[in-house]
Amino acid sequence: MGDTQNKRIVFITGASRGIGNAIARRFLCDGHPVAAGYCAHPQGAQKLAAEFPDALAVRVDAGDRASIRQALQQTCERFNGYAAILVNNGAIAQEKPFLELSDQDWDRMLGTNLRGPFALAQEVLPGMLNAGWGRIINLVSIGGQWGGMNQVHYAAAKAGLINLTRSLAKLYSHAGITSNAVSPGLVATDMTAAELASDAGQSKVNSIPSGRLGTSDEIAAAVAWLASDEAAYVTGQTLNLNGGMYFV
Repeated sequence: MGDTQNKRIVFITGASRGIGNAIARRFLCDGHPVAAGYCAHPQGAQKLAAEFPDALAVRVDAGDRASIRQALQQTCERFNGYAAILVNNGAIAQEKPFLELSDQDWDRMLGTNLRGPFALAQEVLPGMLNAGWGRIINLVSIGGQWGGMNQVHYAAAKAGLINLTRSLAKLYSHAGITSNAVSPGLVATDMTAAELASDAGQSKVNSIPSGRLGTSDEIAAAVAWLASDEAAYVTGQTLNLNGGMYFV
């Protein structure tokens, strides 16, 4: 990567664990300043900040616009610039039969997993537009493409995020700001542990054509590429990393 690209500031939510932590580490190793956002679990983000001089551990609640604004302000002040690369990775999950879902379950899921990325995109876009360059990368899910069973509200939120990704691409690609989604299949993380432990989850693992789970580092590599200048003509796309579980 060139020196200019290395200095682009990355803001990522859910960076303390799993896929988000791997993405943050990849960007840091590639030379980017990174704001590693966390909500309830600060340890992983704080570990990155202790290890890398250009890492900032910052608390951000994706369901709270005031928290988002404060975190972005901290980021801009620390790195003296705008968030050029936004990675909406932070999300919540909940295993629950459809008929048992409450209005509160639904609102909390969509508030974090869909309204959060919407608000974050709104808040970072002015800086991107002013600079004439930006990357918005949304972590979605195979569940948002083929539907949910015990996480219908999660799947609905991710399906909405895929459409938000496309809409942002239509609106802002002409200004040098691409918007893409990365859709992992089954990846071994804390969030997927409950699903993988179930009979249905094990059945899914056995049906993966590649014969294995994905890794967080594989997802991070895809995100890093979408953020690069090499991917400047890629926008409005959903990049599937699922080992052949789902074809479009």
